Amino acid sequence: MNVNKHDGQQDQGGDGAQVSTGATSEAGGAPDAAIPELVIISGMSGAGRSTAAKCLEDLGWFVVDNLPPALIPTMVELGARSQGNVARIAVVVDVRGRRFFDNLRESLADLDTRGVTRRIVFLESSDDALVRRFESVRRPHPLQGDGRIVDGIATERQLLRELRGDADLVIDTSGLNVHELRAKMDAQFAGEEEPELRATVMSFGFKYGLPVDADLVVDMRFLPNPHWVPELRQYTGLNEEVSAYVFNQPGAKEFLDRYAELLRLVQTGYRREGKRYVTIAVGCTGGKHRSVAMSEKLAARLAAEGVETVVVHRDMGRE
Repeated sequence: MNVNKHDGQQDQGGDGAQVSTGATSEAGGAPDAAIPELVIISGMSGAGRSTAAKCLEDLGWFVVDNLPPALIPTMVELGARSQGNVARIAVVVDVRGRRFFDNLRESLADLDTRGVTRRIVFLESSDDALVRRFESVRRPHPLQGDGRIVDGIATERQLLRELRGDADLVIDTSGLNVHELRAKMDAQFAGEEEPELRATVMSFGFKYGLPVDADLVVDMRFLPNPHWVPELRQYTGLNEEVSAYVFNQPGAKEFLDRYAELLRLVQTGYRREGKRYVTIAVGCTGGKHRSVAMSEKLAARLAAEGVETVVVHRDMGRE
């Protein structure tokens, strides 16, 4: 997988709330008017929650692992009283605290009434990838009970279905290693100034399956495939000759222009609704030629319009 910027992770278990910080902070003192920024990290066990949390900790966020959801507003209140020492809080919420999980929606509503800027990051992964990760460390799934790992995964996926639908950012870690997940988190959270909208443009091959974290999907298979041109077959859509071949085909430039125009309309709606992240998946047969070339051009268009954009070529080099 290749990640560019235009401008297996196994969670660590444990019981009880664990608190760590990437910067020195003290609770107390006079109440401060500044309400901390909040990120809630959740998702499937084994999908990389601990890695995502560690990345935010390294970026200076105050990280709380496995905090009961009912205590999240209290944590934010303590941060607000820290006189600016705790300006950004990340909370990991997962099924280890499932006795308190029903309180999460009530806590989120409470935060909304207080005007807290909050985002939900959901870590997703395929069943096959999760099974491999649990088997590699010889650990049971926290919800499998007397059943199999796949039973625990199915139960957890059902419990988290509603939260996944409410997530601001969904990251599929099925094909990511630790470094690639950290790169995705850095791309979303490392900036000092929060942009209005961040976009990930992902090329992929339909023969390898749809990206589960895509918000929008488009299909480039209506264009002739450079794979059948012998002198182009060995190259990718990053090659100038391949890109020129793709965009010289009838409909290619028109598609880019009209889809970029459509995305302007979508961007306006996303900003209005407070959605800060969008993943645009661009597919072709193998994810090597047409989708790669189109993703690069589309990302350049978005970046030129002020959208902070990351390009990911999921399946390039996979054949």
